[in-house]
Amino acid sequence: MIKETFAEKIYSRLNVLLLLLLSLVMVFPLYYVLSVSFTDPREYLKGGIIWYPRGFTLENYRYLFSTPLFIRSIGVSTFLAVAGTVLGLIVTSALAYTLSRKRLLGRKTILMVILITILFHPGIIPNYLLIRDLNLMNSLWALILPALSSGWNVFLMKSFFDSIPASLEEAAVIDGCNDLQVWWRIILPLSLPALATFGLFFAVAHWNVFFNAVLYINDFRKWPLQLVLRQMLIDSNTSAGGGNVLQEGQIINPQSIKMAAVIIATVPIMMVYPFLQKHFTKGVMVGSVKE
Repeated sequence: MIKETFAEKIYSRLNVLLLLLLSLVMVFPLYYVLSVSFTDPREYLKGGIIWYPRGFTLENYRYLFSTPLFIRSIGVSTFLAVAGTVLGLIVTSALAYTLSRKRLLGRKTILMVILITILFHPGIIPNYLLIRDLNLMNSLWALILPALSSGWNVFLMKSFFDSIPASLEEAAVIDGCNDLQVWWRIILPLSLPALATFGLFFAVAHWNVFFNAVLYINDFRKWPLQLVLRQMLIDSNTSAGGGNVLQEGQIINPQSIKMAAVIIATVPIMMVYPFLQKHFTKGVMVGSVKE
C-alpha cells in the first residue's frame, strides 16, 4: 500500500469537500421542489425558504391526479417512452449488427452515408416538411419514427458488436441458425450492457420530448407530459395550474401544484436507473475500448 504524503492527504480531502459542496448545490433544487410539493399551500403563502415540508399534505398531488389533461399526458409520455425505447433498440441494434458484418455488400458506402448524417444535419424546416408530407402531423408517431436511431448511436453500438468474436456467429450458423436468429439468440443476449445504456438514453429522450411535440402536436389531448408542464408554468389560468382555488376547504396554490408536477415528471426516470445500474456502468464504455 502506497503511503500518502501530507500534501496528497490535503489534496484528497479538499477534493472530497469540493465534491460534497457541488453535490449539495445540485441536489438542493430538487429537494426544495420536493419540499414545496408536500407543503400546505397556506404555509407556502407565508413566504420564506421551505427547508422542509410545512404542514405536510398530499393535496397538490391529489389535485394533479384529478386533472384529466395531466393524467392523459402521463399516459402519452409513458407510451412514447416504452414504444420509442423498444423500437429504437430494435432498429439501432439490427442496423449496427448488420454493419458490423464485414461480408455485407456495400458496407463501406452505407457507413459513409450514415457518417454524413452525423456531420450534416438537415435542420428544422426539412424535418417539418417531411413529417407534414408523411401525414404524421398530430400523430404520436411523429415523435417516435424520426428518433428511432441516429448515426452516432449506430456507430457506438457497431463498435460494441465488433468486439464480439466472429467464432460465435460461425458456431451458430453451423448449428443451423440464420442471420436473424444469430442476432436475436446470440448477439442480443451478449449485448445487455449496451442495450441497457442505449435503452436508458432512448427512454429519457422520449420521456422528456418537448421541442418536437411543440412542432408536430397541436391537439392538446396528445400532449406529452413536458408540454403540459410547460403550459402550466406559463399559463396560470390552465385547468391544472390556475390561481388560488378553494376546493373542499383546501387552498390550491399554483406554485405548489407546479412543484408537484415537476416531481411527477422527474421521478419515473430516476426510478429506472437503479435497475439498469449494473449494466450501465459497463455500457457507458461502449466503443471506447476494443480488444
